[in-house]
Amino acid sequence: MSSTRRLLRSLLGREDVRSISRRYFVSNGFDGTLTSIGVIVGAVLSGVSEGVTVVTIGLGAAVGLGTSAVWSVWEIERAETRAEILRIEEAMLTDLDDTRVQREQRGARVIHATASGLGPLIGVLVPLAPFLFEGTVFSMAEAGVVGVGLGIAVLAVFGAYMGSISGQRWYVSALRMGLAGLVVAVINLFLPG
Repeated sequence: MSSTRRLLRSLLGREDVRSISRRYFVSNGFDGTLTSIGVIVGAVLSGVSEGVTVVTIGLGAAVGLGTSAVWSVWEIERAETRAEILRIEEAMLTDLDDTRVQREQRGARVIHATASGLGPLIGVLVPLAPFLFEGTVFSMAEAGVVGVGLGIAVLAVFGAYMGSISGQRWYVSALRMGLAGLVVAVINLFLPG
């Protein structure tokens, strides 16, 4: 077990592994957050009367998006890394089964799939949190407004983070990403029903 832990720690120290995991985390977190905002606005506007119902609907979305994120990245990375190993084997005229190269690629795949699954979970669950306090702290409408605000804040944090690592003005990136949440909320306001 400690060799696995050492391998994962070593892989987390590599920028190539971290950058791919960041992309999956932020991309799928973005999707999860926008989905959560859509669920919140749709639930409030369609007259859902209890916050726990909105949380239950959101948890269903979190399970679906989280599973999709982990599964798809696992399969994508499995195919890509297998293709890379085949190219290396062909160039080196050797079999790389059960080698350091194969173990590192499998470990990186675990890291990428984990980051990919965490993104949408955070993106869905944070905006839903106010609905846990519906009836005691918030009305349904207030929980909806606070939830959308939290969703926009999560998107802004993703944007600020990506802006800061890319040398851009973090606040401009935060505004651009947060704006997507506002757009989704406004579009949902005008949907029929």
